Amino acid sequence: MNTPGTPPDRTEAWDAGAGGTGTGARRDRVRGGGAGWGTAAPGDGSAPVVAGAGPVRSSGDRDAVRLPGADGEEPPRYAPEWLRLREGADAAARAQELLGPLRVRPAGRTGGPLVVHDLGCGTGSMGRWLAPRLPGAQHWILHDRDPGLLRFAAMAAPRAAADGSPVTVETRRGDIARLTPEALAGASLVTASALLDVLTRAEVETLADACAGAGCPALLTLSVAGRVALAPADPLDTAVTEAFNAHQRRAGLLGPDAVAVAREAFAGRGATVRAHPSPWRLGPEEAALTEQWLRGWVGAAVEQRPELRGPAERYLTARLAACAAGTLRVTVHHTDLLALPRPTGGPA
Repeated sequence: MNTPGTPPDRTEAWDAGAGGTGTGARRDRVRGGGAGWGTAAPGDGSAPVVAGAGPVRSSGDRDAVRLPGADGEEPPRYAPEWLRLREGADAAARAQELLGPLRVRPAGRTGGPLVVHDLGCGTGSMGRWLAPRLPGAQHWILHDRDPGLLRFAAMAAPRAAADGSPVTVETRRGDIARLTPEALAGASLVTASALLDVLTRAEVETLADACAGAGCPALLTLSVAGRVALAPADPLDTAVTEAFNAHQRRAGLLGPDAVAVAREAFAGRGATVRAHPSPWRLGPEEAALTEQWLRGWVGAAVEQRPELRGPAERYLTARLAACAAGTLRVTVHHTDLLALPRPTGGPA
């Protein structure tokens, strides 16, 4: 346990010495603070921001990520600007309707605090949103592969629950692809934000197995739903949306199929699964976020369908102008999912 004001700096891999693929880092970060397509040439190492899930990964990026010690190489560092930029929209979008069962469930199984594992915590926005909404003492275990983000998340973590009870934190580094029930031993809740859509089916199955084995619920928020609405509408909206969705599914990632796969995986292990919409609703007050989202959304579509480049350049220019003028409205649809395990000793 850590006393308030003293952030932890302990690291712990879920599979010691295995290196890891970096899935626990969540791919919703802007490398080096890059603004995305339209501001950087392809192949320059920058990564455009994409809807709900962050920057587009370069081909082969996943296999290149290693924890320190695997070959002496430091892992890539991810700037937190994108995470901070989207935090307000995330907080407004998350489905508070799913929190009811979590407020009435018992806390720690041994009478201690509620133990929450936050997977791919990034800058810790999920904890800042959820901890003050749950009563009782809480201990958050923040998982990510980026040590800088872990330190930031620990320092910025809330210190009080909804009823004023203390909130403490610790940090762990590791790979969600190797998550086990043992890693979640004693967990009261598993959370993640904008994570499911950048996982493969096998990784979602691993996550569901770990939660079922540990007997803990999972609150998995802000998974992209594959639907975007822009006002005023444009004839190219549909083509860009379809190309972006195809890009999200590359390399075996689930993209817009993530919620359906997760529902099936958790339900197949006896959990009761609830889903609720959690859309971003972006207007003039969110112009900075909308601009970055647009650049990445269109950029991913062009990467998937290069023949769109000419029309897409004109489309992006017009959309950015409308954003700057305050006349553009965007709804990016997401879905939140709550999986409640089968009660011990009885039917679901």
